[in-house]
Amino acid sequence: MNRTAVLNVVGLTESLLGEHTPRINAFRAAGALAHIAPAFPAVTCTAQSNYLTGKTPATHGIVTNGWYNRELAEVQFWKQSNHLVAAPKIWDDLRAADPAFTCAKMFWWYNMYSSADWSVTPRPMYPADGRKFFDVYAWPYDVRDEMKRDLGEFPFPGFWGPVAGVDSPQGKADCATRWIAESAKWIEEKKRPTLNLVYLPHLDYNLQRIGPNDPRIAKDLREIDAIVGDLLEFFQRRGVRALLLSEYGITPVDRPIHLNRLFRQQGWITTKEELGLELLDYGNSRAFAVADHQVAHIYVNDRAIENKVRALLEQTPSVAQVMGAAEKKTAGIDHSRAGDLIAIAAENAWFTYYYWLDDACAPDFARCVDIHRKPGYDPVELFLDPAIPAVKLKILWRLLQKKLGFRMLMDMIPLDATLVKGSHGCRPKNRSDWPIAIASSSVHLPGTQLDSTEVYDIIKRLVLS
Repeated sequence: MNRTAVLNVVGLTESLLGEHTPRINAFRAAGALAHIAPAFPAVTCTAQSNYLTGKTPATHGIVTNGWYNRELAEVQFWKQSNHLVAAPKIWDDLRAADPAFTCAKMFWWYNMYSSADWSVTPRPMYPADGRKFFDVYAWPYDVRDEMKRDLGEFPFPGFWGPVAGVDSPQGKADCATRWIAESAKWIEEKKRPTLNLVYLPHLDYNLQRIGPNDPRIAKDLREIDAIVGDLLEFFQRRGVRALLLSEYGITPVDRPIHLNRLFRQQGWITTKEELGLELLDYGNSRAFAVADHQVAHIYVNDRAIENKVRALLEQTPSVAQVMGAAEKKTAGIDHSRAGDLIAIAAENAWFTYYYWLDDACAPDFARCVDIHRKPGYDPVELFLDPAIPAVKLKILWRLLQKKLGFRMLMDMIPLDATLVKGSHGCRPKNRSDWPIAIASSSVHLPGTQLDSTEVYDIIKRLVLS
């Protein structure tokens, strides 16, 4: 078997390659590039599951980054158990071919309780008194302590939130991605895995925050090029093959779509008041949307209104397509976790989870970085509220309150969805905005265009041939 590293450079597309990516350009020039027809939806959990199983969501069940659990009547986002992916993984198949095969998963998703040999993933600790401590989860357990001893604490604020992708007191703009890259080197030097899966998210932040056409993206490109170039040289010195991948391309957006507000105006959404704020009551709502970037799963509890819901979606500006049962089957997403209907946004639009009609009634978590409680993905978490005077001083005050043991909210996130300038999830019209695969030789790429499920075969070919 050939030892192989897969570098998942999130958001990388051919349109971004140029003067600011000389080291990635050199790797491409010496090898070959293929465009990947995006997974549907083109989001992290679905794309990675397609890549690592060779199957679509109809089989592996990962219909998006989060979905409505019909039995519990709860929306659940960013869960981490690998058992959710209901298909054999590439490391299982390669280990069956050779029992000596080993695999490390460095920050790829669904990284807990997998059968990979070594894994590290972001995982805060939540004591019973309401505190939150940033940390990572690793398997085996001793990897966590040894890695943190050698690399220091994982810079969690740089992984997600208002300081991700920007220079701040918490670290340089690329601090989280650089730490992950160092963790990939660490696992290579200590364990020498046959397959090293490495997640590099740096581009993801500002491509969503300010959009891919903003000239400031040049800085992000130079930073990720330096990290990737360093890793390529490191693995080459150690005789490890490398494959560059991305999960999706991020395109400019200028229009948020608030489906749950439209549904509420129709009387289909039920909210309950808790401490003067509104929570969406999923089980008692006739229909609601679970929004994830440019795709929204619509769950219809009252099937008598399904045709009305579909008609409203089809009439909503910037909704490009609505899928029902037949369309879901064609797209390979006809799974019980999927919505009864699926809405796809136009390329310049995206879906919010917002359901309140008055910001004063928004739930407390809306103004916080809280990826698990929100019934949908919220890219506005990348911003500090511009309406808060001296917002950084307020953050320092909140941190002091926290240190003194007071109950407090880090309520610094705005409720203005128009701030977001980039998104993903649909299939961009321009192929140069699709995700890509770059291999060191054209022998390992069967053509210039791949289906997302074919990435599985590419990785397998690199290891076996």
